[in-house]
Amino acid sequence: MYDLIIKNAQVIDGSGAPAQQVDVAICGDKIATVGESQAFSKHVIDAKGLVLSPGFIDVHTHDDLEVVRNPDMLAKVSQGVSTVVVGNCGISASPYQLGIEPPDPINLLGKQGEFNFACLSEYIDYLSSAPPNVNVVALVGHTALRAQVMDDLSRGATDDEIAKMQQLLRRALEQGAKGLSTGLAYKNAKASTEHETQALASVLHDFDALYTTHLRTEFDGIIDALDEAFTLGKKVQSPVVISHLKCAGKQNWGRSKEIIAHVEQAAQQQPIACDCYPYHASSSTLDLNQVTDDFEIFITWSDAEPTMAGQSLATIAKTWNVSLQDAAKRLMPAGAVYHGMNEQDVEAFLKYDRSMIGSDGLPCDPHPHPRLWGAFPRVLGRYSRDKSLFPLATAIHKMTGKSAENFNLHNRGLIKSGYYADLVLFDPKSIIDNADFTAPFAVSSGIKKLWVNGRLTYQQGEGVCPTEHSPRTGQFLKHTYIKRNKS
Repeated sequence: MYDLIIKNAQVIDGSGAPAQQVDVAICGDKIATVGESQAFSKHVIDAKGLVLSPGFIDVHTHDDLEVVRNPDMLAKVSQGVSTVVVGNCGISASPYQLGIEPPDPINLLGKQGEFNFACLSEYIDYLSSAPPNVNVVALVGHTALRAQVMDDLSRGATDDEIAKMQQLLRRALEQGAKGLSTGLAYKNAKASTEHETQALASVLHDFDALYTTHLRTEFDGIIDALDEAFTLGKKVQSPVVISHLKCAGKQNWGRSKEIIAHVEQAAQQQPIACDCYPYHASSSTLDLNQVTDDFEIFITWSDAEPTMAGQSLATIAKTWNVSLQDAAKRLMPAGAVYHGMNEQDVEAFLKYDRSMIGSDGLPCDPHPHPRLWGAFPRVLGRYSRDKSLFPLATAIHKMTGKSAENFNLHNRGLIKSGYYADLVLFDPKSIIDNADFTAPFAVSSGIKKLWVNGRLTYQQGEGVCPTEHSPRTGQFLKHTYIKRNKS
């Protein structure tokens, strides 16, 4: 007897194959059968007119501490997301513990008192004792490692400091981290030399682990920055994932064809993937090097001038009768949304065969980029259905099967017998994001139900489903590997 049978849905299995109308049966936390089912079940759902797909895998998040502070994870489960990858862009909540306010950009994750995980095993133990509504995959942040062993992040690390970082990284990988991430564009990692990053990444090969990177620049010098990442990956023999691939800055609009060709050429020699989000604006801390009048810069928060948040930098500068640069300096530290990309480039990267979908949302931001609440339904509704950028099966593959394959997530990302029952049921006619830059906190339309590890987790109209009598079922997904012998 099964716990649940979902009948009459158009099943898109995550492999990229077209939809099929088949029954899907769940028993416990696994998919029991896919196909015609004559067996009895406690519950049966008639899903006629709806699509059933694997739960979406958000490969680029900054939810490290959000799964602790807000385990319901409404912003993600309401999009159909069942798994989040944390620790991106060189910043991670574990392993990290310092008795001072976290430096930029680690402060994007939370405040000082929230960083309580000196090693990854402590983070895993906490999530096991208080599970969130989503599964969690963890990367180790390079800048987080630097902050723990260096007294000055504006310089390159010494050999002794590199050795200490290697030790921290190795321990985290042994405990289940999926790989190493860097954020070389940020001021507290910019001084890192290729020797430093390659020495750290050399630890990855022993664990079949990933290297993901927020490139040293996404502006004029992006080709050289890509080559730096590819050289590292080839040297240490680890797969490379380029974070939020884009053409940043007005002077680079239209370069997507060149950049994709460059990535594709390198990918013929080594494993390379990338993630991207479906918006032509980015979001991060306010960076003086990105201040320009070429496009709008919206200030989301400011520690120095909190009352000025919620306005464009141009408006603030006009109010103060100062230049954009002087206004930005006065606001620091602050957060910003940069409308610095071209829509045609965004579409090219979304369509690129090697791209996956990642939201890159910032849950601590008081006025977050709408991607935090809307990225996945936006891909399905705006780009697949309305703009016909790619078939629905391709869109789902980019957020399920392809993601599980690139991040080596066993028995996830496909609707297949024996796989974990991470499943989302949605209406392909009505699915769409509702969050926008003015009102970023908005639940998307069209997501009917989400199951995480076999348990109903979200339902349209009712919100998150687990209660004290029906606990959250998210798991920490440890990286598994075959131990290599050093030679």
